[in-house]
Amino acid sequence: MRVWPRSLPLYLMILPGLLFFLIFRYLPMGGIVVAFQQYSFFRGFTGSEWVGLDNFRQLFASREFWLLLRNTLVLSLLNIALFFPAPVLLAVLLHEIRLKWFKRLVQTVLYMPHFLSWVVVVGITVLLFATQDGAINQLLASRGMNRLEVLTDPDYFPLVYVLQNIWKEVGWGCIIFLAALAAVDPTLYEAAAMDGASRWRQVWHITLPALKTTVIILFILRLGQVMDSGFEHIYLMQNSMNMSVSDVFDTYVYRMGILQGEMSYPTAVGLFKSCVGLVLIVLGNALSKKMGEEGVY
Repeated sequence: MRVWPRSLPLYLMILPGLLFFLIFRYLPMGGIVVAFQQYSFFRGFTGSEWVGLDNFRQLFASREFWLLLRNTLVLSLLNIALFFPAPVLLAVLLHEIRLKWFKRLVQTVLYMPHFLSWVVVVGITVLLFATQDGAINQLLASRGMNRLEVLTDPDYFPLVYVLQNIWKEVGWGCIIFLAALAAVDPTLYEAAAMDGASRWRQVWHITLPALKTTVIILFILRLGQVMDSGFEHIYLMQNSMNMSVSDVFDTYVYRMGILQGEMSYPTAVGLFKSCVGLVLIVLGNALSKKMGEEGVY
């Protein structure tokens, strides 16, 4: 009983986060039932017609399904291959900077894009790469070079999407890796230097192993977001010219749910995405445990 009063401030600190997940994550899960109904706003949850798996059959039989699945997986895999390692590399590079004032300056500059909205980021992209009056295209035209159709050519969209993610989030994403490196005992580096290890050897044998557990856990959690490409980002970059590569499940749900006023079918799509993410997390965690590494649970 004596522990409770001493721990009360800690429980109060946990309370806002607990309420957030309870209100915005767990309570809305009751709405999953809509995926198995032909939901009507007038009849509500209890009065709407029960249709079972019909909404899921409609999804898998639709012409758009394989296109949506391909686009979503391509963008997610590019994010994993190019964006996920970027914060790790940046954290290692920042960790090697010895001038503290320069390190803080670089960190501040790299953190700043995180606080910009996707509207601003996409707006900057448009100002730079607009076909007629974009700054870069005007520079290319003035030198007699062909203009870049970055905003309308489907071939450019995946690369631009990933580069925007890297520019905006790489600085913020490296914070957790810098925190992991801060826990490394400095005497390990001193001992390695005395044994004649170069800076590269110190990074390879001390710095990277210190990040291994954090990288594995974040990678497993990232697998759960494979079907989430980021609605706002893609929607702002999407147009009729690049729709063949930019149309993903997130934008599809918006069109079907908000623009067409359907509730049941988009809910089924969202439930399908969540189930895929859950399966990938479970498989990734099991594989990590089997290889003798730390898992999420």
